[in-house]
Amino acid sequence: MSLEIIILITFILGYTAITLEHSLRIDKLIPALLMMCICWAIIAVGMDGFNNWFDPGSSKILDISSLGHESRQHLLEGTLLHHFGKTAEILIFLMGAMAIVEMIDHFEGFSAIKKFIKTKKKLSLLWIISFLAFFLSSIIDNLTATIVLITILRKLINDSNDRMWFSGFIIIAANAGGAWTPIGDVTTTMLWMAGKVTTLELMKLLFIPSLLNILIPLLIGSFLPVFKGNVPVIEEKQTVNKTASLMLVLGLILIIFVPVFKTLTHLPPYIGMMLSLSLFAIIAEIISNRQISFTQPDEKENLHDSKGPTMKALTKIEMPSILFFLGILMTVAAMESLGMIFNFGQFVNGEIDSNLFVTLLGASSAIIDNVPLVAASIGMFSDLTQDNHTWHFIAYAAGTGGSMLIIGSAAGVVAMGMEKISFFWYLKNITFIAFLGYIGGVIAYLVLN
Repeated sequence: MSLEIIILITFILGYTAITLEHSLRIDKLIPALLMMCICWAIIAVGMDGFNNWFDPGSSKILDISSLGHESRQHLLEGTLLHHFGKTAEILIFLMGAMAIVEMIDHFEGFSAIKKFIKTKKKLSLLWIISFLAFFLSSIIDNLTATIVLITILRKLINDSNDRMWFSGFIIIAANAGGAWTPIGDVTTTMLWMAGKVTTLELMKLLFIPSLLNILIPLLIGSFLPVFKGNVPVIEEKQTVNKTASLMLVLGLILIIFVPVFKTLTHLPPYIGMMLSLSLFAIIAEIISNRQISFTQPDEKENLHDSKGPTMKALTKIEMPSILFFLGILMTVAAMESLGMIFNFGQFVNGEIDSNLFVTLLGASSAIIDNVPLVAASIGMFSDLTQDNHTWHFIAYAAGTGGSMLIIGSAAGVVAMGMEKISFFWYLKNITFIAFLGYIGGVIAYLVLN
């Protein structure tokens, strides 16, 4: 058995463990990190036996059969460092975005959104909530947008069955909104940071398909009996933090500033995100210090309150997600280094129309996590130029295809947990609606491009 097959089996077994994390009761980061280490260890041990090597710089397969042991080790170290550097750029970027979102939440910024929702009609509320999810997820990630809007929904609707229906549309809207900007979804961020798409082209080409992805379900939802009538009024006395709206708007502006910074300076996006984070942290600390009471608090209270919003936000960053992405991206990089993914991509290009393949890739993202799918596609189509229409199509398909099953996206999984939505309820009531939205966006993209 060749080492390439052993690595492939390792990936399949590891990914199976990831998909069965709830049944196995093992967090998905564990198999992700384990298969990363095993795959690279196999490559390191068997380096002298490989004849081909994929060079990430030139995106070509190199013949290394004539290289000696020392030269092969240098090649391995250089490639490993390259992939780790590119992966670290994505992870640092995500950590910065997460920290800004957590600081907005620290000042109750997202609660300020609730005061803009005045309607009592279910249908009007459906459209408002869905468009909020669509545009909010294009700035912050679709996972956070889903959490924010379902939290707001709980303050507006008491009936759990009604909330499940609304949550289903929030999932579709959040995934659609995350697909048309480089900062709205992990997969579009990956393509953007890999230099495959540019900000303006991505937004120009994907806005209409992404909008149709939620408009079609909303039009169908307008005729569903569950959205007829009014929402019972929930009496609630809530004091909103005076700085909530300011911090919400400021945080969103600084996140939007990141693509602008990259365009102006041509520096990697994570530097712009760190700049936005540092500026936001300065303002957050100043405002936080002004809000401190000058009465003599208890000593323990004073010790607890001494931790500012920046430190609190950094402690709330989802490190399990960061480590999961590290494991997945570096595992895919291991298979890419041996030319496995590039060769598969060449086979696909010869046998299947690329548009059909990308459409199926998007549909499969409802079952398989879209992060490794996009990571693999970057290796498969590495010979394509920047802003080739295939890259944008991949961004749309991978970003929105996961809406067809509740387990197909991070937004779906978090909604599943928050509202106790069962897999089969979603399959029965939302899947076909999401499918029509996905196909509508696919047709719009292919017609427009």
